[in-house]
Amino acid sequence: MALPPGSTATVAHNDVAGAPRYGPALTLLASLFFMWGFISVINGTLLPHLRSVFALSYFETGLIESVWFIGYLLASIPAARLIERIGYQRALTTGLAVMTIGSLGMILAAWQVSYWITIASLFIVSCGIALLQVAANPYVAVIGPPESAESRLTLVQAFNTTGDVLAILFGKYLILARTTGGTTAQGTELTHAQRMADAQATELPYLIVAIVLAILAFLIARAKLPALGAATRRVSAEERRSLSLFRHRNLILGCVGIALCVLAEIGVGSYFINFVSQPSVANLTQEHAATYLTLFWGGMMVGRFLGAGLMRKIAPERVLALFALIAMGGSLVAVFVPGPVAMYGLITVGLGISIMFPAIFALAIRGLGPLTEEGSGLLIMSIAGGALASIQGKIADGYGLHWGFLVTAACSLYVLFYALWGSRPTPRA
Repeated sequence: MALPPGSTATVAHNDVAGAPRYGPALTLLASLFFMWGFISVINGTLLPHLRSVFALSYFETGLIESVWFIGYLLASIPAARLIERIGYQRALTTGLAVMTIGSLGMILAAWQVSYWITIASLFIVSCGIALLQVAANPYVAVIGPPESAESRLTLVQAFNTTGDVLAILFGKYLILARTTGGTTAQGTELTHAQRMADAQATELPYLIVAIVLAILAFLIARAKLPALGAATRRVSAEERRSLSLFRHRNLILGCVGIALCVLAEIGVGSYFINFVSQPSVANLTQEHAATYLTLFWGGMMVGRFLGAGLMRKIAPERVLALFALIAMGGSLVAVFVPGPVAMYGLITVGLGISIMFPAIFALAIRGLGPLTEEGSGLLIMSIAGGALASIQGKIADGYGLHWGFLVTAACSLYVLFYALWGSRPTPRA
């Protein structure tokens, strides 16, 4: 579990200075960031596939994404308590085991061709990811010097986005390229037999995912991760009695920022393939559109490596403001400019939103001291903002997919506000 900067971050930093004790731990954590990024982004490929198999509206497709993020909302606080009870290492192993069970459920869903088993399995996977996120994000933020927390978390999150990029290729070749719906023009009516055959395409990909997760769970269970001090947590609990999270403006506004930046990311990732496949945009097959979706996630990966470097020289708030402007501009191009230019505008959004999550997270827990753990749990709960993706789907159904990206622009505008003013810690707190 992450420890308060005031007590344990100094110890952790000294450990690094004296002996590279935390290096292997951070490397292992990077593999976790990679895997949950990989699994999360498979949804971007999976959603158009499920829409075809189950003949869903955009709103019904968005509900699948919403259920995924409800898992974060419901699992984050129990996850924090579980980590406190069984320890950091066992909690990581448990999270990976839960994700493995959910991935096996996706195989059952494909075999049974069941919409509801699909939703339940994705919910289980999201609960496992929530458990990993509650522990890993604050751990990385406080493991070293406070002044480089934003840069360090952004750098590790870059491995998360590397998983995102590879997930698109994985989904393209093992799901979309093996289905009738993925290799024909959008709007083509599939027969019942074709839809049933397409449903089986997710069995092999999720079997591979389940095997990898099980292996990673075994490796973490056997690894020698540093213990993070139950005694210090008890001391912090006594200090926390007289303190309140709600006195920290940067945390409360940061929770809104996390919710909206996740909504922006998910909104683009979920509807990108359907959007660029339209004749009025790029007129691509879903398989071909997935190639361009790789550019979107590739922009996020490049942006996080670039942002991590920039934040070592420029104030994180200013870097965040610049990237928010890029995201807002790209989304407005997707809304108002027709043709392939709209697709490239949407790709640019990936660069803009790349650093939003890690930068907001690190800025939001700045100055929390003994409240760091609770604040981190609240921020992870805010990932449930991605559940609002169904609103974008409702706009798409009623007015057209391009108008839905006004939601992305509004989210980016709020992040700009947070960077320029909302991220400032409350002086008294």
